[in-house]
Amino acid sequence: MDESEREQALLTVLTTEHYALQTSRAGTIAEATGRATIFLSVLSAALIGLGFVASNDKLVRPYLAAVLPTLVILGVLTFLRLVETTVENSLDLRRIQRIRAYYQHNLAGEHDFFADAVVADDAMSTAWNLVGTRPGRWEFLLTTAALVGAVNAVLSGLGIALVATTVGAGGALTVVVGVLVAVVAFGVQFAYIVRASAAPMR
Repeated sequence: MDESEREQALLTVLTTEHYALQTSRAGTIAEATGRATIFLSVLSAALIGLGFVASNDKLVRPYLAAVLPTLVILGVLTFLRLVETTVENSLDLRRIQRIRAYYQHNLAGEHDFFADAVVADDAMSTAWNLVGTRPGRWEFLLTTAALVGAVNAVLSGLGIALVATTVGAGGALTVVVGVLVAVVAFGVQFAYIVRASAAPMR
């Protein structure tokens, strides 16, 4: 295989890989949306169910005792998978940027069709800039994983507050404990997002 044939074969492979990565990105985004929708739909159904039993004091506590742990477990599992899809999406985006940089260096000539792929030495920063996002840990607050993590934190705080009420804690103490648990739970989840997403950003 001469050099021309090799270049043509490489271009064909890169084009195929580019398409596969775009498809993978679309798949991770669709999965993240679907999982978040399922979780929030279950949460909505649970709140509707709570409305039906709210007038009966004998049913409220057993209902919450059954529903809250279920929601927290479902929320945590959803959160973990959403973090994985965030990482997968970032890796796919970085690989796409490398392919686009090859296009710019070897095929674009005097044109600047793919110039945005080579504006920085950091491939991940360049990839994030391409989609209008500034790299940084606080950007993860805007992810679907962080959204579900926030709901998980509220549910956890609510659950602990209800337990505190059951054991006879005062109203003010119950609120403080619930808020603290919610804040800590969200902090732990956010730290997990940042740590899990750190590798693709290197």
